[in-house]
Amino acid sequence: MKIGLIDCDRTEFPNIALMKLSAWHKSKNDHVEMYDPMFTGHCDIVYMSKVFSFSEEPNYCIDSDKIVKGGTGYCISLIDEKEVFDKSKNINLPDEIENIFPDYSIYKITDTAYGFMSRGCPRGCSFCHVKDKEGLCSYKVSDLNSFWNGQKFIELMDPNTLACKEWKDILQQLIDSKSYVNFNQGVDIRLLTTEKLEYLRKVKIKHIHFAWDNYNDKEMIVPKFEELKKVTGWNRGKVSVYVLCNFETTIEQDLERIYFLRSLNFQPYVMLYDKEHLIKGHILKKMQRWCNNKFIFWSCDTFDKYLDKN
Repeated sequence: MKIGLIDCDRTEFPNIALMKLSAWHKSKNDHVEMYDPMFTGHCDIVYMSKVFSFSEEPNYCIDSDKIVKGGTGYCISLIDEKEVFDKSKNINLPDEIENIFPDYSIYKITDTAYGFMSRGCPRGCSFCHVKDKEGLCSYKVSDLNSFWNGQKFIELMDPNTLACKEWKDILQQLIDSKSYVNFNQGVDIRLLTTEKLEYLRKVKIKHIHFAWDNYNDKEMIVPKFEELKKVTGWNRGKVSVYVLCNFETTIEQDLERIYFLRSLNFQPYVMLYDKEHLIKGHILKKMQRWCNNKFIFWSCDTFDKYLDKN
């Protein structure tokens, strides 16, 4: 068969489901390629996948006997102006495809491995779809060798590694790999203990992202970040912190978190809740631009100064 693949998101990250589908079809001696309306021609099956609900499908005609659409982006519906995950639309890959080693060649990736070692999160935050898609328990789903075979870099995409009861096994595998690891989702700083921190320090970390979503957790979170800084000495070159703004917070509370993280020489990264409904030029969008542009942020130490110049 001839198989076409379409990544609707078109981000810097490859679509893991498409890489696994490619690997499985190639194991059946099918021809697989990224779909191009100008050159691909007729396909037996075209798979379209997206992670984000706002990603648009291509506007060209697809020449295929069958089109299969899947991914979190297709499972999110807008109800009363709020995003709701629709479980009835969720399509899980069959186990034989889910557990196959991904085909990195479709993205021309040679030195980086992408994957999940655990799924789920016990937090159940109302702004997050992980609870609906993966459940309220963090559980191990694979060993590192299910998507890594010696690559120099590893992109770990687990939603809450430290909440998994097998966190020690996961981190030990990352330590043993001796590869540079990017924890690209928001590691739960609230779950950081002395023992977990010691394991993290042994990982060859390229970058680690923490998350500070709830302002009201500051009494717990502030000492955790201070301890992280004291023990590791890490700075913004290694530590970023996702800061959820516009979700049950004032701009003053948002800036309080941003300034605190700046004082530790960590890189805050503003995530705007319900960004699509904020009008152009909204002050929160200006704050996001100031904070998320590293050159601007570290050359302009307060948001007020940035506003004065802009």
